[in-house]
Order: sequence, then C-alpha cells, then structure tokens
Amino acid sequence: MIAGRGLKFRLSIDDVALLGSDGRRRVIMPLYIVEKKQDDVLILDLRGRLTLGPETAELRSRVNDLVEAGNRQIVLNLREVTYVDSSGLAALIACYTTVRKHDGNLKLAHLTTRIRDLLQITRLSTVFENYTAVQDAVASFRMAP
Repeated sequence: MIAGRGLKFRLSIDDVALLGSDGRRRVIMPLYIVEKKQDDVLILDLRGRLTLGPETAELRSRVNDLVEAGNRQIVLNLREVTYVDSSGLAALIACYTTVRKHDGNLKLAHLTTRIRDLLQITRLSTVFENYTAVQDAVASFRMAP
C-alpha cells in the first residue's frame, strides 16, 4: 500500500514502481486490455500507458492474434489511456496497418484531449476514424458500404 497526500493506492503484482530522479517513488501502470464483442465488432478497452516497452508489444500482438482469428472490425477504446508516446503512436499505426492488410478496419473511440491533439499534430487524424463514444464507432461499421 502506498499512501501520500491523503490518497492510498493498492498496487497489484503487475504494477511497476520506479524511482524518479528526485529519489521519490513513481508508479507506472502497465497497459491493460479488455476484449468485448458487440455484434460483429470487437472492442478493446485499453487502460494505462501506451509507451515504449511491453505495453506496445502486447497491443500489437493481441491485435495480430485477433485479426488472424478472423476479427476484421475493431474499435480501440482509449478513454482510460493516460499517456501515449511515439512508440504508442507507432503501435496504433501498426495495429491499423495489420487490420487493413486483412481487409478490415480499426477505429478509435473516446480520445482524450491530449491524444486528439497528438493525432492532429502528427496528422494521423486523417488516417484514423475516431468517435466520441464506442457506440458511435460500432454503429459506423453498420453504415459502411
């Protein structure tokens, strides 16, 4: 249990703690991925950080496995993604490319302001379809030709 500033956090064995340059303990949360299926659309709820390391490798691997299993319509729910670095962006691009190569489509939902700005700055907003709600992204697959 870590306590500080009136807050208490219970860490799981999967959580990683690092010491910052000031000697204080920093907690880095891994990326958690939860799969849901709605109609023919697979929804991946992501929670945590999408950064260089096992997080991006796990996301790429998971999407690749899902596409190989026949899933062609995928929505990534980014509501609880707290941080994305350049490796995280590369992982999103790799996932998109994998799905598109198999004649599928990958869409993003619930972008935080920071992630939306990042996609705008990098012009990736022209590549990814993004929606304010998961339900809107799922519905867009029904409207597609």
